Amino acid sequence: MFDLENLCISSAKASQTLLTLTKDKINDALKAVADAVLQNKSKIIKANAIDVDNAKQKGLSDGFIDRLTLSETVIESIALGIKQVAELDSPVDKVVYSYYDDDQKITVEKINVPFGVVGMIFESRPNVTADAFALCFKTANAVILKGGSDALNSNKALVDVIKEALTSQGIDPNAINLIEDADRETTSKFMKMDKYVDLLIPRGGASLIRSAIENSTIPIIETGTGNCHIYVDQTADVDRCASVIYNAKTQRYSVCNACESLVIHSKILDKVLPAVANALKQKQVEIRCDEQAYRVIKDYPYLAKATEEDFYTEYGGPIISVKTVDSIEQAIAHINEHSTGHSEAIMTENEQNAQLFAKTIDSSCVYHNASTRFSDGFQFGLGAEIGISTQKMHARGPMGLNALVTTKYVVKGEYSTRK
Repeated sequence: MFDLENLCISSAKASQTLLTLTKDKINDALKAVADAVLQNKSKIIKANAIDVDNAKQKGLSDGFIDRLTLSETVIESIALGIKQVAELDSPVDKVVYSYYDDDQKITVEKINVPFGVVGMIFESRPNVTADAFALCFKTANAVILKGGSDALNSNKALVDVIKEALTSQGIDPNAINLIEDADRETTSKFMKMDKYVDLLIPRGGASLIRSAIENSTIPIIETGTGNCHIYVDQTADVDRCASVIYNAKTQRYSVCNACESLVIHSKILDKVLPAVANALKQKQVEIRCDEQAYRVIKDYPYLAKATEEDFYTEYGGPIISVKTVDSIEQAIAHINEHSTGHSEAIMTENEQNAQLFAKTIDSSCVYHNASTRFSDGFQFGLGAEIGISTQKMHARGPMGLNALVTTKYVVKGEYSTRK
């Protein structure tokens, strides 16, 4: 029988040993893990093939299988990502505030410290296993992973390789642990392990995020779904913004930073929507339009009328919604109402409108004349990311190393007493 509590206890003990490791030792261990991942490519791919075959037999979507698949190229990218994390500056032990009271002879320092044990619940994306480990280990946090059951063989292979590499470096392999029990009751129980787990990061679809919010007794960082918008203002460059929309929608359908909804100013609708439709037609993208937009491209072969529900939907596939507005204020109101707080963009040559959009859009990432696909830790210079936070407490947007530390105050005195 699977013993969840014992697994959590072993992680908590490992987290204490990580506090004594030097930064050089941590970096050397990360490089050893990256080398081990490369050396065990065939083992990892073989395990992943079982998961992919099972997913195909279940009739799961192409987008799901795309997220699940580990090719040689993907594994090489995983190893590179781990090495890049090793090269980043660690925020641990950094002094972020200091104060000296000469009268009472005390020095106050606020320093970055690890959380301790970080829990990750995520869907069937095995690359998250490596990213989560690298970022947590770099910040001297132990990590407990609960991945989707459809990726269990892949996750187990990756975790086994990481554990072996840590052991070879003289480091407690319980710095990473995987919950292999697929029972939902185990997941629910894990969400209540606040005695041992200091932070929980759910990463996946809306139902997973909602379950964590409603059931966890562990503090969580909410990573959100991505109903991302692009607003085309009346001064936008038609041809150039069409290419941005094409990139944001079609480069990868399954990712959370893909554009799912267009908002277009009525004064440019007749020019920009046909150009966008012509581009999206190459990938047979279905366009779901409001009445005004529908009339503009009524001959588009993959056309449908949008419902109100469409404007709230993260499709994760070749579908996009279109809403027509008469002002930037209407656009901002529509986006703030329907957005999941992830990433929104404005296409405009009007700097004043761009600034208004950036100030008043209530999302973690806001773009001016750029694709929403840039919402990514690597693209932001953060190295690998552990998720994209759509909440406002502690961390927001792509979460790198700085999101995985908390702070403590260290006070030094001269046998000082308070006056």
